[in-house]
Amino acid sequence: MTEPSPNRPCIILIEPQLAENIGMTARAMGNFGLDALRIVNPKGGWPMKGVRETASSATHILDGATIFPTVAEALGDLQYVLATTARERGQMKRVFGPDEGMAEAAGRLAAGERVGILFGRERVGLSNDEVSLADAIVTFPVDPEHSSLNLAQSVLLVAYEWRRAAGQAVLPFAGGMRSGPAPREAVIALFESLEAELDAAGYYPPAKRDGMIRNMRDMFHRMAMTEQDVRSFRGALRALARRPAEGE
Repeated sequence: MTEPSPNRPCIILIEPQLAENIGMTARAMGNFGLDALRIVNPKGGWPMKGVRETASSATHILDGATIFPTVAEALGDLQYVLATTARERGQMKRVFGPDEGMAEAAGRLAAGERVGILFGRERVGLSNDEVSLADAIVTFPVDPEHSSLNLAQSVLLVAYEWRRAAGQAVLPFAGGMRSGPAPREAVIALFESLEAELDAAGYYPPAKRDGMIRNMRDMFHRMAMTEQDVRSFRGALRALARRPAEGE
């Protein structure tokens, strides 16, 4: 039996039929740090032909997958189970969105419990009896006109929310400023250069000049320019100033 990694839930697929869905499920798991996959009675046996092709770099999850003949056996060592479903089942269970459900799961995992998440068949999902084996339900706030989710898409949504709930959703890179804020001296120098060039070009109507200058300065201030921004503007102005006049 595949041991769930510490503080991570295991993903349990019930009678999946399509090899590409299982491969894409493994890929979705790998994207967000899940590695324990359990499969109940896969149609066509195991391993399936073509299952590895859609797993990308997550074939290790397929290699470590555990196959079970029944749902009860797949859940045997778990202490908390969530069932995913798009339909109301008339069962007295708590119903979570994926964010709330994974927050609950993360708390239980942190307390040392073993957690599993059930996903049903591609066409019909989980049976009512299978849902009855779970502690709670996870469902998705989809558009009711387009409520059907692909198996791997469902796993992807849950895996993403688990990573967020576990405090591991760290972006792989930042888009922060690489140049510091421009000093006011440089900003004023830019204003003076720009206004001189616009004066030379006859841009300002004499009666409106002062107000237009103030408005344009305010526009640049709203940009919160960096040192590199100011250098770029100054370079552009110099290039325009060097441009030959018409007829030269």
